[in-house]
Amino acid sequence: MSAKKTALAVLSAALLVPAVLVAPAHAAPPSPAPDGKGVPPKGLQAPKAAAPPASMSTVGGAALGKPGVQVNPLAGAPALPTDLTGRSWIVADAETGEVLAANNAHWRLPPASTMKMLFADTVLPTLPKDAVHKVTDEDMSGVGEGSSLVGVKEDHEYSVHDLWLGVFLRSGNDAVHVLSAMNGGIGKTVKDMQAHAEELQALDTHVVSPDGYDAPEQVSSAYDLTLIARSGLQKEDFREYCGTVSAKFPGRQEPGKPREYFEIQNTNRLMTGAGGITPYKGIAGVKNGNTTMAGSTFTGAAQRGGNKLLVTVMNPAAGGLNSVYEETAALFDWGFAALGKVKPVGELVPPKSADTTSLGSPAQSHEHDASTASAAGSGGGAGTALGVAGGALAVVAAGAYAVNRRWPRSPRGRRSGQDTTLV
Repeated sequence: MSAKKTALAVLSAALLVPAVLVAPAHAAPPSPAPDGKGVPPKGLQAPKAAAPPASMSTVGGAALGKPGVQVNPLAGAPALPTDLTGRSWIVADAETGEVLAANNAHWRLPPASTMKMLFADTVLPTLPKDAVHKVTDEDMSGVGEGSSLVGVKEDHEYSVHDLWLGVFLRSGNDAVHVLSAMNGGIGKTVKDMQAHAEELQALDTHVVSPDGYDAPEQVSSAYDLTLIARSGLQKEDFREYCGTVSAKFPGRQEPGKPREYFEIQNTNRLMTGAGGITPYKGIAGVKNGNTTMAGSTFTGAAQRGGNKLLVTVMNPAAGGLNSVYEETAALFDWGFAALGKVKPVGELVPPKSADTTSLGSPAQSHEHDASTASAAGSGGGAGTALGVAGGALAVVAAGAYAVNRRWPRSPRGRRSGQDTTLV
């Protein structure tokens, strides 16, 4: 048995151990805006208190289209946390797709860097992880003012793996733009993402920028972000990146000298314990964000025993970057305690093309590309993935988190999500 398989076998329940137990690195390049924060384009304003629409999408169930908290407690069910301030949130079983509780699940709100989950789920399968790209000025020309950056430099080479680490750990908009260029450009990437969102039935989502940077009419919802995360977690590479605590990232590259590297750390505070947050036991990702328009947003995945949950929280009213993590942790605790004690209020629907008689098509992944194993140490960026530092346990844990989606069936045998109405 290979060392990796042995590790997975031993740590099949690794999510019961906080990923942060592997000492994270703290040295990182200066970032103008941690957690994906961006400066809104001229004319956009910060979110103001507002009521949710009176009627919203009913994809996933009629109750999910209603404003306010939706929960159906049975005997012995725990009470929901009383101090939740998120404008929108959802708690769902990652495998069955059952929505245990929700609040304004289909409210279309700015997503911030949680949009990067859709970017990754769309683009990741198309680019071999060992491919190397030399960054041009044109690749970086559209990076928005105030963007979070990982430190990509023009005229330097990076592997696809390097760039995905930059996307997931540092929420680097510079890395997103380079990967978009490799995918055929920003315009093509936005179209690809929109098409993928529609395939997933994430119909609240409208993509304007692939990095989640504030833009007019760029929206998603707690329901959609949860669908997208669930899809991404089918992919081994996606799980690896979102579950990595820290890694080495390529720095300066001067002729005749070894490539410099610096440490980057994941901005997911439930994973790292940064900012005074207690690391959440069983956390496995997924993605956080913060912009002026969106406030704080977060989609998380966690496991306790054999149970796997997804929680999304959007724009808590409470101040500070920690609120979104604190409310997510509280909803995780509630969800694990509520399993089997609440009647689901809805479901996460399958993709339009899914075969609902099985688990659907296997996810595409370049995780096992044979060429990757020999790429370490090249003069370019290739193989830097093998230099992951401080995130090994998180990677194994994320690998153990694999979600075997069981597609829900409607009473008439039709695929769930059909015959629903967007209001």
